[in-house]
Amino acid sequence: MRFFVRFAAFLSLAAALLAPLAGCDPQRIAELEEGVSTEADVTRRFGPPEAVWDGVGGARIFEYSRQPEGRKNYLITIGTDGKMTALRQVLTPANFAKVTPGMPVETVRRMLGKPAKVTPFPQKQEIHYDWKYADGPNASDNKTFTVVFDRDLHVVGTGSVLDVPL
Repeated sequence: MRFFVRFAAFLSLAAALLAPLAGCDPQRIAELEEGVSTEADVTRRFGPPEAVWDGVGGARIFEYSRQPEGRKNYLITIGTDGKMTALRQVLTPANFAKVTPGMPVETVRRMLGKPAKVTPFPQKQEIHYDWKYADGPNASDNKTFTVVFDRDLHVVGTGSVLDVPL
């Protein structure tokens, strides 16, 4: 009995700590302004980035993934002057359309951020990367975008499907 009480208390605490994180992104974004906010402002609001990519002209691109639970990934560009020059949510059909056959996996990762899931298919000599995204305002608009890579980690195909609740 004690175990169940402690376990329930743990779950309640975990839910209380994690719940505010899901709805914080719009507030964090509203507090930042392109050309004004600094790298310190970005990291104060979003924390340390998942990855840092080299950008054009010495800029750095901070990756903030919300996968696998969320349906967004943010790329925030920090210019050479230390100020934020762009903040983009990159999981969009327009960005997915830019993923073309032959593109290397690193280029796709830099475009879309961390995937929700990576699944190897050894018999087919393929690896599938999945990103969850919202393609509209309703839960019924939730989809998964998949990029299929060959054994050399180059794109061979893409596709989107509706997420079907289990």
